[in-house]
Amino acid sequence: MSLEYYKKQMVDLRAKLQREKDAKKRDNEHYASLVKSASSPSNKASYRKSKIDHAASHDRQIESIKRQIETCKDNIARCRKK
Repeated sequence: MSLEYYKKQMVDLRAKLQREKDAKKRDNEHYASLVKSASSPSNKASYRKSKIDHAASHDRQIESIKRQIETCKDNIARCRKK
């Protein structure tokens, strides 16, 4: 594939990474407000568990995107050597 393709892919991946970080922040704020306004201890515990699960999911997605960015960097370096 061409160098321009990889450069475009890099821009797209960086934007995707930023969107995922923003989504994680938004979800954390949402669950924090749910925990704060929960009326029963069981609801609070449930919201806390959901918050942890969603944050972990976002973290896995962020790590995946970072690996894709590294692969893209390697591809760009390989294209430049040719």
